Formats: sequence, structure tokens, C-alpha cells
Amino acid sequence: MVFMSAVREGFCTEKWILLSVTPSLILQLAALERQIFDFLGFQWAPILGNFLQIIVVILGLFGTIQFRPRYIVVYTVWTALWVTWNVFIICFYLEVGGLSKETDLMTFNISMHRSWWREHGPGCIRRVVRPSAPGVLEDYSYVSVTGCIIDFQYLEVIHSAIQILLSLIGFVYACYVISIFMDEEDSFDFIGGLDTYSYRQPPQEHVELKPVKPVGRSK
Repeated sequence: MVFMSAVREGFCTEKWILLSVTPSLILQLAALERQIFDFLGFQWAPILGNFLQIIVVILGLFGTIQFRPRYIVVYTVWTALWVTWNVFIICFYLEVGGLSKETDLMTFNISMHRSWWREHGPGCIRRVVRPSAPGVLEDYSYVSVTGCIIDFQYLEVIHSAIQILLSLIGFVYACYVISIFMDEEDSFDFIGGLDTYSYRQPPQEHVELKPVKPVGRSK
């Protein structure tokens, strides 16, 4: 009875972990949406970060479903780095600490592309103006953007803030799941036994019997 109650309790705990942690990890796959728009804007640094985020979140989901604490530890460590990266992006677009959103830092100085939201944000009207100055190539043009409801830097900040919020929730859940797994490893041997005895090896309280040699008949 004790063994069955322990198994039932462990099953309920595992089911609760799946129901509580899995949705939080799935929501963090919102990085897929961010990845698409970063590809459109050729933002190579965020593209690399989003790719690692997606891989680690999938790894965390697998570790939660299969009850692999090591995978969840990897997810936890990466989540701390991911939060730090998103804080840096917020500082970058708000130009905190001498940072400038007009630099090519997000493209690794490979190109002069900017955020996709700069020209395609809500309400933005994009106009192409061809320069009339002599000596300028005819196919070279300037882009004028007007009428944006929200500036592109604030859209990037909102995306990063959402990722930070989801990551913090996932981080708390991951730490809690790891503590549950550690407690179960200390109190349950995962074979079917409890702390003191195993159901396969019951305590030996009986008296051992030794075979007695039969006495031969006297002639």
C-alpha cells in the first residue's frame, strides 16, 4: 500500500509538472515570430540568438516530458543568458549607456540594414525618393517613412520585454521542477522502493533455517 501511494503521488506530481511547465515553454516559442522578422531585416545577431533560444526551448520541453533534469538545467542556464541578451537589446534600441540604434552592431557590421519594423511598422507609409543630384546612380534611392503609429525601436523593446517576461516565468518553473526531481531522487529509488527498504528486498526478520543431515539407521 505504501508503495502504491508513493507511485500514485509521483504520477500526480509528474502530471502537474507537465501541465504547468509545458505551456510556459511553448509560449517561449514566440521567438519563431521574432526570427522571421529579424530574417527580413537581416539582423544577424538577433537571428543567432533566436535560433539558440528555439533549440534550447525544444530541449527543455523534451527534458520536461521525458523527465531529464540535465536538459532542464541547460535550459535554466541558457534562460539567464537569454534574459541578459534581451536586456541588452532594450538598452540598444533605447540608446542607453552610449549605445546607438543607428550603428550596424545587430548586423555584425556586415551591412547597413536596420530593423524590419523601421519601414513596415503599424501605419508606416514607405516612399521611395530618387535623388536628382548629378553623379548619383539612377537606381540608387532614398526611403522616406512617415505616419508610423509606433516607432520601430519601441516595437523591438516590446518584443524583448515579452521574451524577458516569458523567460522569467519559465526560469522559476524550471528551478521548481529541478528541485522536485532532486527530492524524488533522494526519497525514491525509481525502481519501486522507498527510503529504507525496497519492495523487492523486504526486511529480513525471519530466522534462517539450516538443513539437518539425516541420521543413518544402526545395524
